[in-house]
Amino acid sequence: MDGRNHHLKEDIREYWSKRSETFDLAFGHRIPPGPELEAWAAAVRRGLGSEPLKILELACGTGEVTNVLLSLGHEVTALDFSEAMLSVARRKHAGREQVHFILADAERTMEPDESYDAVVCRHLVWTLTAPEQALADWYRVLKPGGRLLVFDGDWARPTPLGKLASYAIRLIDRLSGADPHYDGAMSDRHQSIMRRLPFGEGLTVEKLVPLIEATGFENIGIASHAPIAAAQRKTADLRNRLRTRLYRRFILSCRRPG
Repeated sequence: MDGRNHHLKEDIREYWSKRSETFDLAFGHRIPPGPELEAWAAAVRRGLGSEPLKILELACGTGEVTNVLLSLGHEVTALDFSEAMLSVARRKHAGREQVHFILADAERTMEPDESYDAVVCRHLVWTLTAPEQALADWYRVLKPGGRLLVFDGDWARPTPLGKLASYAIRLIDRLSGADPHYDGAMSDRHQSIMRRLPFGEGLTVEKLVPLIEATGFENIGIASHAPIAAAQRKTADLRNRLRTRLYRRFILSCRRPG
């Protein structure tokens, strides 16, 4: 591990490890059966196709996206560098033969060259301490023709509508009490990590695509996160419906030539 990033990486690990036991209780992390799971599955099919693949899932957390991938028949190696998160994921998926969990750094996976059909991650890229190194590693582990599928967003700057939604959420918090499980992008701990990251001022498509291209990926496509957000709103309360409006999110897919 790069010593220059040691303290930041440890802060990131500690932050998410502490959140592991209640992470699924925070809105936007759990992917419940029904409209939201169906929307996630549709997004994965659009990005990867419908054939079963051998997938490396990065920063799997408590195994929610893992469940989406397994529901589509994929074989999944799911890694995270928080043992606490992995413990939750292993319990959740105990007995499922199509998934293997490993403790590893998503920026330097140590997986064999050209061994996966696809690499998938959710809300990871904004946390990268060395984006170019990470992308090169993901390119390396993909087979020729393999695909990278990224779900992420700009967590540093609310959209204009998001600013209004944020104001409304603060009013709800004052009237009914704060949500004890939600630790949003504007929390002190979250911001302390964010301001030390390469994408601390916001991860956007405009910043990410040139790095993707420089790594050698091709066939870059950008899809909207809106169908997933719409599915979330079908079962959410008012505060959480507002949370789906806060930030600009995107789904990026690309391909290693082959």
